[in-house]
Amino acid sequence: MMSSSPASGPASGPGTAVSVRGLQVERGGRPVLHGLDFEVPRGSVIGLLGPSGCGKTTLMRAVVGVQIVKGGEVTVLGEPAGSPGLRRRVGYATQSPAVYADLSVRENMRYFAAVLGAPRSDADRVIDEVGLGGARDQLAATLSGGQFSRANLAVALLGTPELLVLDEPTVGLDPVLRQELWELFRELAERGTTLMVSSHVMDEAGRTDRLLLMREGRILADGTPESLRARTGRNDLEAAFLHLISERAGSPS
Repeated sequence: MMSSSPASGPASGPGTAVSVRGLQVERGGRPVLHGLDFEVPRGSVIGLLGPSGCGKTTLMRAVVGVQIVKGGEVTVLGEPAGSPGLRRRVGYATQSPAVYADLSVRENMRYFAAVLGAPRSDADRVIDEVGLGGARDQLAATLSGGQFSRANLAVALLGTPELLVLDEPTVGLDPVLRQELWELFRELAERGTTLMVSSHVMDEAGRTDRLLLMREGRILADGTPESLRARTGRNDLEAAFLHLISERAGSPS
């Protein structure tokens, strides 16, 4: 459960979607997240970038409110993470697809719309938004890997959430589908939705408004892609990330 201790630093304002203060998570007695602090402005696309195992999924679980934490405070849309009032305001797509294999795409969406209390018409809307219109009556078990990933994303879009938390949504997708999804993410942000999107693919970093570069449960850098390039003197964001790692280690870049 979330700590009730007061947050350090300034309180989040009305323009803040997510505020994280001193977030600590342990697993098996071993620290996983080491006192993270950051804020996410509303209507922005924030990228969580870093290698597998760096703590991205744990951080996202804390934001959604399903992660037991040791200390710190996470505020989402003005409420403590995991509050009942956030259920319909936050969409979450995990790396493991949530759809039922023995239901069609449309049946899955109608089922989850009913669970979330979203309008029944949302089912067809989200199917079209993720480009599955031609497969709406197809059993989920027969979808390709990329289609399955898009169906999982469609569930998170039900009810028009104010915050979307997407854990590596483009894994397994070909470059064309990845491009289409990032265009959708940008459209959603322009409508006012806030997105937190994790990835370990550095070429996606430049598509975000801001990046949190993570390694071993810590935030190495927090800034726009342009500011990170300027700070490191590297045009390539992967090279910038490697520079930051060597800088942290105290070795020459």
